[in-house]
Amino acid sequence: MISFSKMHGCGNDYIYVDVTQYPIADPAAFAVKYSDRHKGIGSDGLVLIDRSPVPEADFSMRIFNADGSEAMMCGNASRCIGKYLYEKGITDKTEIRLLTLSGIKTLSLHIYNKVVESVTVDMGEPQFDVVGQFLPDGGLDTGTFVSMGNPHYVIFTDDVDKIAEKGPALEHHRAFPQRCNIEFARIEGDTIRTRVWERGSGITQACGTGACATAVAAFVTGKAGQRSHIVMDGGTLHIEWCESDNHVYMTGPATFVFDGEIEELTFQMRNE
Repeated sequence: MISFSKMHGCGNDYIYVDVTQYPIADPAAFAVKYSDRHKGIGSDGLVLIDRSPVPEADFSMRIFNADGSEAMMCGNASRCIGKYLYEKGITDKTEIRLLTLSGIKTLSLHIYNKVVESVTVDMGEPQFDVVGQFLPDGGLDTGTFVSMGNPHYVIFTDDVDKIAEKGPALEHHRAFPQRCNIEFARIEGDTIRTRVWERGSGITQACGTGACATAVAAFVTGKAGQRSHIVMDGGTLHIEWCESDNHVYMTGPATFVFDGEIEELTFQMRNE
Protein backbone atom coordinates (compact mmCIF):
# COMPACT_ATOMS: atom_id res chain seq x y z
CA MET A 1 0.00 0.00 0.00
CA ILE A 2 1.45 3.37 -1.07
CA SER A 3 -0.03 6.63 0.17
CA PHE A 4 0.19 9.63 -2.15
CA SER A 5 -1.06 13.17 -2.56
CA LYS A 6 -2.12 14.80 -5.77
CA MET A 7 -1.24 18.50 -5.88
CA HIS A 8 -1.01 21.22 -8.48
CA GLY A 9 0.63 24.58 -8.98
CA CYS A 10 -1.44 26.64 -11.43
CA GLY A 11 -2.80 23.40 -12.92
CA ASN A 12 0.63 21.74 -13.32
CA ASP A 13 -0.33 18.56 -11.43
CA TYR A 14 1.83 15.78 -10.02
CA ILE A 15 1.57 12.72 -7.80
CA TYR A 16 3.60 13.26 -4.62
CA VAL A 17 5.02 10.38 -2.58
CA ASP A 18 7.04 10.60 0.63
CA VAL A 19 9.62 7.92 -0.09
CA THR A 20 10.90 7.96 3.49
CA GLN A 21 7.69 6.03 4.23
CA TYR A 22 6.78 4.56 0.84
CA PRO A 23 9.82 3.66 -1.31
CA ILE A 24 9.17 3.39 -5.06
CA ALA A 25 11.31 0.66 -6.66
CA ASP A 26 10.82 1.82 -10.25
CA PRO A 27 9.72 5.48 -10.29
CA ALA A 28 9.90 5.79 -14.09
CA ALA A 29 7.45 2.92 -14.60
CA PHE A 30 5.28 4.21 -11.74
CA ALA A 31 5.13 7.65 -13.38
CA VAL A 32 4.07 6.23 -16.74
CA LYS A 33 1.43 3.95 -15.24
CA TYR A 34 -0.25 6.31 -12.80
CA SER A 35 0.10 9.56 -14.76
CA ASP A 36 -2.33 8.15 -17.33
CA ARG A 37 -5.43 10.36 -17.16
CA HIS A 38 -7.78 7.54 -18.24
CA LYS A 39 -6.33 4.46 -16.56
CA GLY A 40 -4.36 5.95 -13.67
CA ILE A 41 -4.50 8.83 -11.22
CA GLY A 42 -3.85 11.39 -13.94
CA SER A 43 -0.95 13.84 -13.71
CA ASP A 44 1.96 15.48 -15.47
CA GLY A 45 4.28 13.12 -13.61
CA LEU A 46 5.57 11.83 -10.29
CA VAL A 47 7.45 13.69 -7.54
CA LEU A 48 9.43 11.85 -4.86
CA ILE A 49 10.06 13.67 -1.56
CA ASP A 50 12.98 12.48 0.58
CA ARG A 51 15.38 13.59 3.28
CA SER A 52 18.46 15.32 1.92
CA PRO A 53 21.62 13.21 1.70
CA VAL A 54 23.73 16.36 2.20
CA PRO A 55 23.71 18.72 5.22
CA GLU A 56 23.35 21.84 3.06
CA ALA A 57 19.71 20.97 2.29
CA ASP A 58 16.70 19.92 4.39
CA PHE A 59 14.88 17.73 1.88
CA SER A 60 15.33 16.44 -1.67
CA MET A 61 13.11 15.93 -4.68
CA ARG A 62 13.17 13.78 -7.79
CA ILE A 63 10.69 14.31 -10.58
CA PHE A 64 9.65 11.96 -13.36
CA ASN A 65 7.62 13.14 -16.34
CA ALA A 66 4.54 11.35 -17.59
CA ASP A 67 6.68 9.51 -20.16
CA GLY A 68 9.01 8.21 -17.43
CA SER A 69 11.94 10.52 -18.21
CA GLU A 70 13.56 12.20 -15.22
CA ALA A 71 13.49 16.01 -15.07
CA MET A 72 16.11 18.20 -13.46
CA MET A 73 13.79 20.62 -11.69
CA CYS A 74 10.19 21.85 -11.54
CA GLY A 75 9.24 25.20 -10.02
CA ASN A 76 5.56 24.35 -9.57
CA ALA A 77 6.43 21.03 -7.92
CA SER A 78 8.91 22.69 -5.56
CA ARG A 79 6.21 25.09 -4.32
CA CYS A 80 3.87 22.13 -3.74
CA ILE A 81 6.60 20.33 -1.80
CA GLY A 82 6.90 23.34 0.52
CA LYS A 83 3.16 23.25 1.21
CA TYR A 84 3.20 19.45 1.61
CA LEU A 85 6.05 19.46 4.15
CA TYR A 86 4.62 22.27 6.26
CA GLU A 87 0.91 21.40 6.27
CA LYS A 88 1.53 17.71 6.92
CA GLY A 89 3.68 18.62 9.92
CA ILE A 90 6.91 17.17 8.53
CA THR A 91 8.66 20.49 9.17
CA ASP A 92 7.84 23.74 10.92
CA LYS A 93 10.38 25.70 8.91
CA THR A 94 9.11 28.56 6.77
CA GLU A 95 12.32 28.56 4.73
CA ILE A 96 13.19 25.16 3.31
CA ARG A 97 16.33 24.21 1.41
CA LEU A 98 15.38 21.71 -1.29
CA LEU A 99 17.96 19.60 -3.09
CA THR A 100 17.19 19.05 -6.79
CA LEU A 101 19.21 17.75 -9.73
CA SER A 102 19.69 21.44 -10.58
CA GLY A 103 21.12 22.27 -7.17
CA ILE A 104 19.66 23.51 -3.90
CA LYS A 105 16.61 25.79 -4.14
CA THR A 106 15.33 27.86 -1.22
CA LEU A 107 11.56 27.87 -0.65
CA SER A 108 10.05 30.80 1.31
CA LEU A 109 6.58 29.92 2.56
CA HIS A 110 3.91 32.63 2.89
CA ILE A 111 1.57 31.41 5.63
CA TYR A 112 -1.78 32.65 6.91
CA ASN A 113 -3.65 30.83 9.69
CA LYS A 114 -1.29 27.85 9.38
CA VAL A 115 -2.06 27.50 5.67
CA VAL A 116 0.62 27.97 3.00
CA GLU A 117 -1.06 30.42 0.64
CA SER A 118 1.89 30.87 -1.71
CA VAL A 119 5.57 30.08 -2.00
CA THR A 120 8.52 32.06 -3.35
CA VAL A 121 11.28 29.94 -4.83
CA ASP A 122 14.83 31.17 -5.39
CA MET A 123 15.36 29.62 -8.82
CA GLY A 124 19.00 30.65 -9.08
CA GLU A 125 20.81 32.31 -11.96
CA PRO A 126 19.67 31.90 -15.56
CA GLN A 127 22.18 30.45 -18.01
CA PHE A 128 22.43 31.17 -21.72
CA ASP A 129 25.12 28.73 -22.86
CA VAL A 130 23.07 27.05 -25.57
CA VAL A 131 24.35 23.80 -27.01
CA GLY A 132 24.57 24.85 -30.65
CA GLN A 133 23.96 27.52 -33.24
CA PHE A 134 20.40 27.82 -34.50
CA LEU A 135 20.48 28.02 -38.26
CA PRO A 136 17.57 29.49 -40.25
CA ASP A 137 17.56 26.41 -42.50
CA GLY A 138 17.36 24.14 -39.48
CA GLY A 139 13.64 24.63 -39.08
CA LEU A 140 13.89 26.38 -35.70
CA ASP A 141 11.78 29.49 -35.12
CA THR A 142 13.67 32.54 -33.86
CA GLY A 143 13.72 32.47 -30.07
CA THR A 144 15.82 32.80 -26.92
CA PHE A 145 17.46 29.88 -25.13
CA VAL A 146 17.43 30.11 -21.32
CA SER A 147 18.37 27.39 -18.84
CA MET A 148 16.76 27.53 -15.41
CA GLY A 149 18.38 24.27 -14.38
CA ASN A 150 16.58 22.68 -17.32
CA PRO A 151 16.53 23.89 -20.94
CA HIS A 152 13.91 26.26 -22.33
CA TYR A 153 13.47 27.86 -25.72
CA VAL A 154 11.18 30.93 -25.67
CA ILE A 155 9.53 32.16 -28.86
CA PHE A 156 7.66 35.49 -28.85
CA THR A 157 4.69 35.31 -31.19
CA ASP A 158 1.17 36.67 -31.66
CA ASP A 159 -0.24 33.14 -31.88
CA VAL A 160 0.65 31.25 -28.71
CA ASP A 161 -1.83 28.49 -29.55
CA LYS A 162 0.47 27.21 -32.29
CA ILE A 163 2.45 25.56 -29.50
CA ALA A 164 0.20 22.52 -29.97
CA GLU A 165 1.22 22.23 -33.61
CA LYS A 166 4.90 23.12 -33.31
CA GLY A 167 5.78 21.89 -29.82
CA PRO A 168 6.54 18.24 -30.62
CA ALA A 169 9.02 19.01 -33.40
CA LEU A 170 10.69 21.81 -31.46
CA GLU A 171 11.14 19.61 -28.38
CA HIS A 172 13.07 17.12 -30.52
CA HIS A 173 14.90 19.64 -32.75
CA ARG A 174 18.49 18.68 -33.58
CA ALA A 175 19.69 21.83 -31.77
CA PHE A 176 18.60 20.20 -28.50
CA PRO A 177 20.34 16.82 -28.09
CA GLN A 178 18.65 16.32 -24.71
CA ARG A 179 15.32 17.70 -25.94
CA CYS A 180 13.94 21.03 -24.74
CA ASN A 181 10.98 22.73 -23.08
CA ILE A 182 9.27 25.16 -25.45
CA GLU A 183 7.40 28.38 -24.62
CA PHE A 184 5.26 30.48 -26.97
CA ALA A 185 4.74 33.92 -25.40
CA ARG A 186 2.86 37.11 -26.27
CA ILE A 187 3.35 40.49 -24.57
CA GLU A 188 0.02 41.86 -23.28
CA GLY A 189 0.66 45.16 -21.52
CA ASP A 190 2.24 44.41 -18.13
CA THR A 191 1.62 40.67 -18.46
CA ILE A 192 3.06 37.96 -20.70
CA ARG A 193 0.63 35.34 -21.97
CA THR A 194 2.55 32.09 -22.20
CA ARG A 195 1.80 28.53 -23.28
CA VAL A 196 4.27 25.75 -22.68
CA TRP A 197 5.21 22.42 -24.21
CA GLU A 198 7.09 20.49 -21.52
CA ARG A 199 9.78 18.03 -22.41
CA GLY A 200 8.38 14.58 -21.70
CA SER A 201 4.85 15.74 -20.84
CA GLY A 202 3.53 17.81 -23.76
CA ILE A 203 1.25 20.79 -23.15
CA THR A 204 0.85 21.50 -19.45
CA GLN A 205 -1.26 24.04 -17.60
CA ALA A 206 1.82 25.80 -16.24
CA CYS A 207 5.58 25.44 -15.87
CA GLY A 208 7.52 27.25 -13.14
CA THR A 209 10.93 27.10 -14.80
CA GLY A 210 9.21 27.99 -18.08
CA ALA A 211 7.65 31.09 -16.53
CA CYS A 212 11.09 32.12 -15.25
CA ALA A 213 12.70 31.48 -18.62
CA THR A 214 9.99 33.52 -20.36
CA ALA A 215 10.46 36.46 -17.99
CA VAL A 216 14.24 36.38 -18.48
CA ALA A 217 13.90 36.14 -22.27
CA ALA A 218 11.47 39.07 -22.29
CA PHE A 219 13.92 41.21 -20.32
CA VAL A 220 17.04 40.38 -22.35
CA THR A 221 15.16 41.08 -25.61
CA GLY A 222 13.84 44.41 -24.30
CA LYS A 223 10.19 43.36 -24.22
CA ALA A 224 9.64 43.67 -20.45
CA GLY A 225 11.27 44.80 -17.23
CA GLN A 226 12.80 42.67 -14.51
CA ARG A 227 9.40 41.92 -12.96
CA SER A 228 6.81 40.06 -14.98
CA HIS A 229 3.40 38.49 -14.50
CA ILE A 230 3.37 35.28 -16.53
CA VAL A 231 -0.18 34.23 -17.42
CA MET A 232 -0.25 30.51 -18.22
CA ASP A 233 -3.18 28.21 -18.99
CA GLY A 234 -3.65 27.29 -15.32
CA GLY A 235 -2.91 30.59 -13.59
CA THR A 236 -0.44 33.42 -13.07
CA LEU A 237 3.11 33.28 -11.71
CA HIS A 238 5.03 36.35 -10.55
CA ILE A 239 8.67 36.49 -11.57
CA GLU A 240 11.45 38.86 -10.52
CA TRP A 241 15.00 38.79 -11.84
CA CYS A 242 16.88 40.50 -9.02
CA GLU A 243 19.88 42.70 -9.83
CA SER A 244 21.57 42.27 -6.45
CA ASP A 245 22.29 38.55 -6.78
CA ASN A 246 21.31 37.83 -10.41
CA HIS A 247 18.81 35.23 -9.15
CA VAL A 248 15.30 34.69 -10.47
CA TYR A 249 12.52 34.52 -7.88
CA MET A 250 9.19 32.88 -8.62
CA THR A 251 6.06 33.34 -6.49
CA GLY A 252 2.84 31.41 -6.94
CA PRO A 253 0.21 29.18 -5.30
CA ALA A 254 0.25 25.49 -4.43
CA THR A 255 -2.91 23.42 -4.01
CA PHE A 256 -3.83 20.03 -2.57
CA VAL A 257 -6.30 18.10 -4.75
CA PHE A 258 -6.69 14.81 -2.86
CA ASP A 259 -4.89 12.11 -0.91
CA GLY A 260 -5.11 8.45 -1.88
CA GLU A 261 -3.70 4.96 -1.56
CA ILE A 262 -2.46 2.62 -4.26
CA GLU A 263 -2.56 -1.14 -3.83
CA GLU A 264 -1.18 -3.10 -6.78
CA LEU A 265 -3.37 -2.26 -9.80
CA THR A 266 -6.06 -0.32 -7.90
CA PHE A 267 -6.18 2.88 -5.96
CA GLN A 268 -8.64 4.51 -3.59
CA MET A 269 -9.14 8.24 -3.20
CA ARG A 270 -10.10 10.32 -0.20
CA ASN A 271 -11.30 13.74 -1.31
CA GLU A 272 -10.11 16.72 0.76
